[in-house]
Amino acid sequence: MNSDLKFTSEIKNKTEKLYKKIEGTIPKIEWPTVAPYIYEINKLKKEKGVTILAHNYQTPEIYYGVADIVGDSLGLAIDGDKVKTDKILMCGVHFMAETAKIMSPEKKILLPDFSAGCSLAESITADDVRKLKKDNPGIPVVTYVNTSADVKAETDICCTSANAVKIIESLNVDKVIFLPDEYLAKYVASKTSVKIISWNGKCEVHEQFTDKEIIELRKKYPNLKVVSHPECPPDVIKASDYTGSTGSMINYVKNTNAKDIFLVTECSMSDNIQIENPNINFVKPCNLCPHMKKITLQGILKSLKEENNYIEIDKKIIQRARGAIERMIAVGR
Repeated sequence: MNSDLKFTSEIKNKTEKLYKKIEGTIPKIEWPTVAPYIYEINKLKKEKGVTILAHNYQTPEIYYGVADIVGDSLGLAIDGDKVKTDKILMCGVHFMAETAKIMSPEKKILLPDFSAGCSLAESITADDVRKLKKDNPGIPVVTYVNTSADVKAETDICCTSANAVKIIESLNVDKVIFLPDEYLAKYVASKTSVKIISWNGKCEVHEQFTDKEIIELRKKYPNLKVVSHPECPPDVIKASDYTGSTGSMINYVKNTNAKDIFLVTECSMSDNIQIENPNINFVKPCNLCPHMKKITLQGILKSLKEENNYIEIDKKIIQRARGAIERMIAVGR
């Protein structure tokens, strides 16, 4: 990280406690280039009245260093609606910033890099959903929150990986259109008798994992516990000890007695959880999300200074998309 900012004694003192917390993830030699950004961001966000939200897949220096609220995409959007500031900076990908805008339409939602996309969200468009509804009249559409505002607006009800089964069964129907994650749809189908009409979207991070990786790791770590996300391929889920949403994975780690754990998800989430659970050995043949990694400390500081990259969504789209999210929340997160 090239920096024109100086690592002063004041910055060293102000950030020393933080570095001790995350030093296992950032080499000591790099800290003098990282700390000045953290210091400047934290100072500027207070001056400008900006709340920073960070997804679980953000790097530790963002997750622990500058974020005011951390969590999954829906949780961030809901919590963002509760904050007192009228400006929010989202450390996440584009659909997450859109979801925050849907839940807080009166707030200014900043996104440091508009090119931070998502293979899953971009696998489907509003036109695709309209065609599916035309081909399957009367069948309700259940859409994963990892989608654009336009897609949510065409949806009857949203869901998360944690509540997908509950949402589907709350509809009291025999068949649903479930979008857009193919692997999550297969996982959900294994948990309910409702027939699932799915789409072929995939998360480029989770689809890279294989059961062969898990088999090889178990040879090296006989007592390994494998914890996977339902966006993973079915063979990976079958080879895992536990499968659950991001929040469920975190809770599993907090409550386990296991010494060796393989989190089958994005790399930075493993780093962030390890910081809170230093006694566990996290085996990490993990995969990075290239979109999440477009969010950097330099980009966050630039966004705070300029406030140019902010989310704009048509009011009618916001209203329809918010309705799908609120119907989900009424059933239960």
